[in-house]
Amino acid sequence: MADLTFKAFDADHHYYEAEDAFTRHIDRRMKRRCMDWAIVGGKKRLLVGGKVNSFIPNPTFDPVAKPGILDEYFRGRNPENKGIIELFGELDPINPAYRDRDARIKQLDTQGLDGCWLFPTLAVGMEASLEHDPEAMCAAFRAFNRWMLEDWGFSYQDRIFAAPYIPLCDPEWAVEELEWAIANGAKMVSQTPGRVRGTQHGSPGDGIYDPFWARMAEANMTLGIHSGDASYNQFADQFGVGGTFKAFDFDPLRIAMSASPIADKLAAMTCHGVFTRHPQLRVATVECGSNWVGPLIKRLEKVYGQMPMFFQADPVEQFKRNVWVAPYYEDDLPGLKDAIGADHVLFGSDYPHAEGLAEPTDFINDCASFSDSEIQLVMRENAMGLLQPASI
Repeated sequence: MADLTFKAFDADHHYYEAEDAFTRHIDRRMKRRCMDWAIVGGKKRLLVGGKVNSFIPNPTFDPVAKPGILDEYFRGRNPENKGIIELFGELDPINPAYRDRDARIKQLDTQGLDGCWLFPTLAVGMEASLEHDPEAMCAAFRAFNRWMLEDWGFSYQDRIFAAPYIPLCDPEWAVEELEWAIANGAKMVSQTPGRVRGTQHGSPGDGIYDPFWARMAEANMTLGIHSGDASYNQFADQFGVGGTFKAFDFDPLRIAMSASPIADKLAAMTCHGVFTRHPQLRVATVECGSNWVGPLIKRLEKVYGQMPMFFQADPVEQFKRNVWVAPYYEDDLPGLKDAIGADHVLFGSDYPHAEGLAEPTDFINDCASFSDSEIQLVMRENAMGLLQPASI
């Protein structure tokens, strides 16, 4: 654990969902169209819409990979040419802290963390799995959010801030679900990158979603866009390396391709005026890396120069005002600081995932170019500030 003079705040912690996360509160009339479990080939498998779902290899999460076991791999180092199963190594029985909020509080203490934002593991793949059935999507996430409130709370002890997941496929339902989340103490809402699934209104900047963004801004809620299945394998399909999205199913061409669902979502929100119509809305990108930031800013600069008549304000300034970014620790952190400022950079460890950091505060070891005051902003103040009323 890194030696800090303050307690850090982690913008990217995860739970491993309980097996009944999607079923405990599901409307029984919708269960067949949503999630269920079945024994298939002697193994317990998750069914989504009546089909075996492959997003997570073992969605029971017991046993589960060791935290940070893929650290070197994600830094681009695999000198022994090991396959992904070899790199995972021996799995562990699930730690109580991954499913119990009081155990997680104790773990935060041992990790030197004042608190954390808490995001799903399985759920970030379920919107794409149900985009063919938006009614089922709403039913499934309504049930999921009530499980989350029950097991984790939305601001437990003012230290664990779990983010309810609210897709936008049905705008009226989304506003209703947002009102429920606000009434139950939520500080954030979680979504995944890419277009709005399950509707013809694919841009999150479409005016049909303005009531949702307006209420988010009014309630000082932060939108946490967390990586997941963004339905972008359809682009890789054109090169023969697409197919169903599966976590840890890596292909070198797919990884090297340029399609970026997080850049596209924020381009749509910026170019379609979300941040001019709702200037108080704050967006944090989490576990989406940061190498997309510089190229997006350059594209926004160019399109603004070419077509200023389509913008009420400079889109680059909108982006820098309204968006915070949690980079991968292996990213170009000095470049990100130069692009958006240290006051918009977030520390996120991805704990306890295999691709994250085994010791969350070791993130500081990749911040050599940051001053002490900038480190405190990144490692604590920026994320905590997004839980407070907006000052932008």
